[in-house]
Amino acid sequence: MKRAFLIVLDGLGFGAADDAAAYGDAGSDTLGNTARAVGGFHVPVLESLGLGRIRPIEGVAPVASPRAAFGLLCPASAGKDSISGHWELCGVRLDQPFPSYPDGFPAEILAEFSRLTGRPCIGNVAASGTGIIERLGAEHLASGAWIVYTSADSVFQVAAHEGCIPLTELYAACEAARAMLVGEHGVSRVIARPFVGAEGAFFRDSARRKDYSVEPTGPTLLDRLADAGIPRLGVGKVDDLFAGRNIASTHTPTNADAYRLLDGALAGVDSGLVFANVIEFDQSWGHRNDVPGFHQGMLELDAALGALLPQVREEDLFILTADHGNDPTTPSTDHSRENVPVLVYGPRVAPATLGARASFADLGQTLAEYFGVPRLSAGTSFLGALRA
Repeated sequence: MKRAFLIVLDGLGFGAADDAAAYGDAGSDTLGNTARAVGGFHVPVLESLGLGRIRPIEGVAPVASPRAAFGLLCPASAGKDSISGHWELCGVRLDQPFPSYPDGFPAEILAEFSRLTGRPCIGNVAASGTGIIERLGAEHLASGAWIVYTSADSVFQVAAHEGCIPLTELYAACEAARAMLVGEHGVSRVIARPFVGAEGAFFRDSARRKDYSVEPTGPTLLDRLADAGIPRLGVGKVDDLFAGRNIASTHTPTNADAYRLLDGALAGVDSGLVFANVIEFDQSWGHRNDVPGFHQGMLELDAALGALLPQVREEDLFILTADHGNDPTTPSTDHSRENVPVLVYGPRVAPATLGARASFADLGQTLAEYFGVPRLSAGTSFLGALRA
């Protein structure tokens, strides 16, 4: 009857990784820089767990007796996107990054996409999702062309107004793109980006966004659990990040939706892994350089934890971590190559110092040992430290 709750706070980095400069991210520190920008965080629950013991952060004291084990996870996979981060957390390490297209996609890719879908394309630039629909939304409505764009991440994004192109057609087009983008052009995700509204007031319909990912390149923690008949429940977009392999998930457009589902899972799930992606630190605030929004999100997270933690059972593991950084204080609106915090709470968890772990995969290996399933191909378990 073992239970574990793995909560990935998307984009909540905690300091530049050793190789951040190679990714253009020297100086990125999502939590540290944001805390300084707002004059310090007041997050008493996170403070009590040991957030301030991981490394100094303005407003968060390094409490003498933390309630959780605490440390840093350092990225070992190539890349800094949600897929590489989540896969590494679950034991799959990538030696080569997924292809990215900062100057747009080759002409032959767009030509084939148009042939497959019967519509022309406009855009083909790296852009923010809100900026591209403001810029090209009117032309899209007039022409019926797909808005195709990318970012610093390995993504092929297709935007379409729901009043111009039905959602079913947008999803079918993205499925065709996913089947087309393989081999050297095998981007990590194809993303359907529907939007609504009138010219001058377009906005993205995030609840109907769909991600079409490549399948993991090796066995994941989710695969090991499935083989052993151990239940897996997803909250947020985790199913998309693993191409639906051995995980089903309820999507959550806001952090509040994720916290609500976690509350229900703590009350109603009796065994297995609950795997959550909490999206807004990345989607709503990091990508939009919204420091006040990020700060408010931290306050809301702390309040939610105050309600969730009392429901954690005697043998449970309740884990908070992240998949990459997304520093809202830097000029970039893209992900940043950062280490991420890890806090492991449970009534029987020792408040151990986990240190700086060599790979995100150490967490997946720890959960594999906890559930008694075969080892993963990457990572070193720290379960012994939690039981000390």
